[in-house]
Amino acid sequence: MNKLLLATSAAALLSMGAAHAEDIKIGVILGFTGPLESITPAMGDGAELAIKEVSDSGKLLDGSTVTAIRGDSTCIDAGAAAAAAERLITSDGVSAIMGADCSGVTGAILSNVAVPNGVVMISPSATSPGLSSAEDNGLFFRTAPSDARQGVVMTEILIEEGINEVAVSYVNNDYGKGLADAFIAAYEAAGGKITINAAHEDQKADYSAEVGALAAAGGDRLVVAGYVDGGGSGIVRAALDTGAFDTFHFPDGMVGSKLEENFGSDIDGSTGQLPGTDSPGADKYAELVNGAFDHTGAFSAESYDAAALIMLAMQAAGSSDSTVFKDKVMDVANAPGEPIYPGELAKALELIAAGTDIDYVGASAVELIGPGESAGNYRQIMMQDGKIETAKFR
Repeated sequence: MNKLLLATSAAALLSMGAAHAEDIKIGVILGFTGPLESITPAMGDGAELAIKEVSDSGKLLDGSTVTAIRGDSTCIDAGAAAAAAERLITSDGVSAIMGADCSGVTGAILSNVAVPNGVVMISPSATSPGLSSAEDNGLFFRTAPSDARQGVVMTEILIEEGINEVAVSYVNNDYGKGLADAFIAAYEAAGGKITINAAHEDQKADYSAEVGALAAAGGDRLVVAGYVDGGGSGIVRAALDTGAFDTFHFPDGMVGSKLEENFGSDIDGSTGQLPGTDSPGADKYAELVNGAFDHTGAFSAESYDAAALIMLAMQAAGSSDSTVFKDKVMDVANAPGEPIYPGELAKALELIAAGTDIDYVGASAVELIGPGESAGNYRQIMMQDGKIETAKFR
């Protein structure tokens, strides 16, 4: 009789657990078209790799499955990005958003869609310093560092290279202006000279006028704070064709395979940086990807980490409701706790369920500070024999 009662009770508990399982949906909103479309595929693949890892484990919230649903931010069209995010939330029923990518569209989605609907966003690549103070109701996080940090790193690289005088061309949006301002403040404080700081519009057919002004101002190197699939490459091409500059410095939005395809050895000796780390998690991420896509692509590791943090926070909160699990994102991302690396998400879910603290290190050595943003690690690159080569990590 007692055995029968125990068996019945166990069956009831299993039934209750199954009843709580959900099909959780996470939006992956990135610029699948637009001026970052060559960088975006490895970002989407990174996020979806984490989502599949968790879903296949069956260990999230009583065996819930997780499905990724993509939306196109376009990177530059705030209206289209907000509409895509609205569809993800109202029509597809996503519980959170991994994204967006570019700073302007990320800010538009945050203020117009995510905050009014109470939905968590974790961006892997929106770097504008302005987002640090955005009104977000505790819903917005990012696994990429602010450009306030990137401006300092750019300065360190150029000064160490002996480059004490530069011209700056930046894309005329939140990303470009925020980065240019941060860089100029740091560079001038370090004794560097800015010969000209000029905006360029994206996706123009002809940049000869812009490059003429840059050439007239001169400089030891041209800093191009733009997009590799957009006007940034247009500026570089016009500069090369006219002989205005032959070496450049490239921030993160310019560092991708298209840089090699577009210019090859013509820009040998150029430098740059993008978020990246040589931490143990980076190696584990490479092993996990196993050649399925470019794990070294800009913001791919950060995308894996952004998606992972969403799901680990859900587990910690015991809920897929953004207004509940938003308060757990910082907890799972930071010490103290058991370090968690790529490929260990099932282990992390088990530890959380058992009441054990975790410290998600991830693929990009995540450490969230201040208003929920990454402290920041960078991969310094140089162009050599037409290829992007790693010089060092910072």
